[in-house]
Amino acid sequence: MFFLVRVLPGNPFDTEAAVSPEVRAHLNSRYHLDQPLLTQYLIYLKSLGGGDLGTSYRYQDQNVMDIISEALPVTLKLGLLSLIFSFSLGIPLGLVAAQFHNRWQDRVAMFVAVLGDCMPTFLLAPVLILVFSFYLDILPPALWESPKYYILPVVSLGIKPTAILARLIRSSALDILESDFIRTARAKGASEKRILFHHVLRNCLIPILGVSGTLVAHILSGSFIVELLFAVPGLGHYLIESVIDRDYPLVMSLALWYAVVLSLSQLVMDCLSSFADPRIKPS
Repeated sequence: MFFLVRVLPGNPFDTEAAVSPEVRAHLNSRYHLDQPLLTQYLIYLKSLGGGDLGTSYRYQDQNVMDIISEALPVTLKLGLLSLIFSFSLGIPLGLVAAQFHNRWQDRVAMFVAVLGDCMPTFLLAPVLILVFSFYLDILPPALWESPKYYILPVVSLGIKPTAILARLIRSSALDILESDFIRTARAKGASEKRILFHHVLRNCLIPILGVSGTLVAHILSGSFIVELLFAVPGLGHYLIESVIDRDYPLVMSLALWYAVVLSLSQLVMDCLSSFADPRIKPS
């Protein structure tokens, strides 16, 4: 990432208006941009080892950690709400499709799931804005000020994970419904509701946990576009702006943050999977 951002054409201070050559040279010297790339990289590693993420080029004299601390709660709230939306809609949709296999409920549920899986976020978000903000005029098109402003960004970000969950739950539930213990439960007089929610959903927990790390990755990557389109002041918004502005310290810090979050989320899901099913614990 360090070398990739520096391959981009231009200089972090090219956008500054009326910058004299002397001032530009002073800025390059201050941020070590006049040094060879390898030297810059070693300086960065040394600062990173000391816990210093650097100072933003665009937001003068503002520490990168302060920017992240300010935007982090917004991104976490957006991601958490999107996950809740995905699980709340995707799991029932998959169970309904499995329960009414090859009926119209199954076809409708899978049509919605496939449509949501195929439609990219950058296309879905403008469509939602156009329909609910301009044609129907019932939801705000942008910003992040109150719960009413959360609806469109959360739906835009949560539709694809919902579709992934629905298809996964349907596939897993169909296999479980053909199991011997399900036949035994029916023979003992268990209701279909109890079978579905007590036996089937409980055994679908492992694949749900297994795919949750992927869902977190999708939500984090999709938040870039969603935060930009809906003017949400989160980390994704800052990341896109920092790449455009060649704000190297902010780009590096945000990339590092996303890498840590993805790694930790996958680790947590693996631990939960081991807790839920002792058979997959390492020997």
